[in-house]
Amino acid sequence: MVDDNELKRLAGLKAPAPRAETKARALSAAMQAFEEKNSADPKGSENGQRLTDRLREIWKEMMQKKLIAAPALTGLIALPVAGYTAFYLMQDASRFGGNVPVETTAVRQEEKKADADKLEAVPPVVQVAPKPEAPATSETFAESEVGRGIAMPAPVAEPRGRVGTLPGAVANSKLMADEASRGIAPPMDVQAPAAEDRERFAEFKTNPVRAAATDPVSTFSIDVDTASYSFVRRSLKEGFLPQADTVRVEEMINYFPYDWQGSSDASTPFNSTVTVMPTPWNQHTKLMHVAIKGYDVQAAEQPRANLVFLIDVSGSMNAPDKLPLLQSAFRLLVTKLNPEDTVSIVTYAGEAGTVLEPTKVSERSKILSAIDRLQPGGTTAGEAGIKEAYRLAQDSFVQGGVNRVMLATDGDFNVGQTDDDDLKRLIEDKRKSGVFLSVFGFGRGNLNDQMMQEVAQNGNGTAAYIDTLAEAEKVLVEESSSTLFPIAKDVKIQVEFNPAAVSEYRLIGYETRALNREDFNNDRVDAGEIGSGHSVTAIYEITPKGSPTQTIDDLRYGEASTNNGGIANADEYAFVKIRYKLPTKDVSKLITTPVTKANEVSSFDAADADRRFSVAVAAFGQKLRGTDQVASYSYDDIMKIATAARGTDPFGYRSEFLSLVRLASALSGGNR
Repeated sequence: MVDDNELKRLAGLKAPAPRAETKARALSAAMQAFEEKNSADPKGSENGQRLTDRLREIWKEMMQKKLIAAPALTGLIALPVAGYTAFYLMQDASRFGGNVPVETTAVRQEEKKADADKLEAVPPVVQVAPKPEAPATSETFAESEVGRGIAMPAPVAEPRGRVGTLPGAVANSKLMADEASRGIAPPMDVQAPAAEDRERFAEFKTNPVRAAATDPVSTFSIDVDTASYSFVRRSLKEGFLPQADTVRVEEMINYFPYDWQGSSDASTPFNSTVTVMPTPWNQHTKLMHVAIKGYDVQAAEQPRANLVFLIDVSGSMNAPDKLPLLQSAFRLLVTKLNPEDTVSIVTYAGEAGTVLEPTKVSERSKILSAIDRLQPGGTTAGEAGIKEAYRLAQDSFVQGGVNRVMLATDGDFNVGQTDDDDLKRLIEDKRKSGVFLSVFGFGRGNLNDQMMQEVAQNGNGTAAYIDTLAEAEKVLVEESSSTLFPIAKDVKIQVEFNPAAVSEYRLIGYETRALNREDFNNDRVDAGEIGSGHSVTAIYEITPKGSPTQTIDDLRYGEASTNNGGIANADEYAFVKIRYKLPTKDVSKLITTPVTKANEVSSFDAADADRRFSVAVAAFGQKLRGTDQVASYSYDDIMKIATAARGTDPFGYRSEFLSLVRLASALSGGNR
């Protein structure tokens, strides 16, 4: 310990006078600073910049490289930025072509403070640690709220989607820090790790033109999904045209509510109306428009609902448009349910766990609290989650009611049963118990749309993509009846065209819903579901016999004929058959509609607004897919039809559609 007297003695000593050499060096540094400030070619650094100017340039370059484009990489940048900055600020003066200038002005001090503030604004490092792979037992897992996605101490981002390959980013950061510590300058063109796009969409070809003489029958399953429209909308609003395989034209058409004529009796679940009109993009063809409207179950008639929310809480859900949006969406749904309905919640990450046992909606606060406590973290054990959700649904099964699993996820199942075909078989088997499944997709970068479509189709449910809270309100509040309450299942459509009146036809959309001709009468073949009040629209473009735009040559030896030497029902364009089952039945029923001149309107403008608007949406979807038939039809042409047919538009869906057409036109370079 230093003696107090010694300290007093040292305090009384006078500082030695500066040596002449020291004075000379200080004067030299001051002169260099003066030259740097006033010379057109400053000498303070090798590239003619001050140190703090260099710091700002470093930060600017890193921003331009988009190294902080995603949350998971933002934290990783903090380490290389700190090392990079320290490297430039702490190197000896020769590093910059001379001594570091001494700066004493108030202006320079303010610049330093501003630079320091910028550095302090760099987000903190996010620690990303691999999750242990050792499986937990059911007993220990039930006790672990973290394992079930509840109240995790800190959200952990997984290296998913468009964020990039995290291990590569970590290695790059370590390399930069290590080189800085050894005095090696980091390269100025450091690139962000390449983004890994894990989105999966099924590839499919646009329906071809078919000859009515040789292939007169078209068969497909109805589709009331809307996921494609929401995904297309998000793509356009983010500034890029959607890829063709993300555009399913029928889902875009069926996104909108239409005032088709419905059934007034629950015993007949829906009504169909067929209209023939001129084609706006081809004066030599016609459109055969098939409109189906489901019976609208009134609130007093709605059966009890037994719902299981199956929620993905894996690490990849740690984004504002994923788990937080999901929680808000499901909160909206809970407020729409009846007090006697029940809700259960199952989560899955590394394992699956029950967060909420079947609880009546009358205990709404308990359900909402369980939703609010969910936190992301871990891998994606989807198979275990589905099995647990079906178990809960079966345990609280409501006879004559609605029993449905509602799967909400951002994409893949990467633990357990990950093959889409295996998942399909699992869902098919569970469907037989009377428990249906709907799928709701969230977020970008990891979306497995192909899986969503398959499990929804095989689970007698619907698939929707929720990109905004407004979309959640549309799907889960405004259209809750059609989303939750089925009025018919396994709905199939088969159209037979009369070759005496129609030479060619093509179905617009429904490529992923095609069925074999013999599937129509086979009640074992699964098909689509129609919910309460649902609208379903199918549009064919037909080429009348003798049209100059016929693309397929006539047969050399003519058409098949009946015994009387002519074609039966020669006055018909086509014959439409719809087969369906009631939700609790296994035997189908049949509805038939002949299509004649009586179904035809004289001009396209003579059709009602809903039909014209649906045709505009069909044209837009085909345009985005690059369909040949609308290649010469411009976005302006589509805008004109949609604007004239917008109607009352109480929720603004059609106005938003017009804005999407304008965006697509701009992104494609104009009216192409």
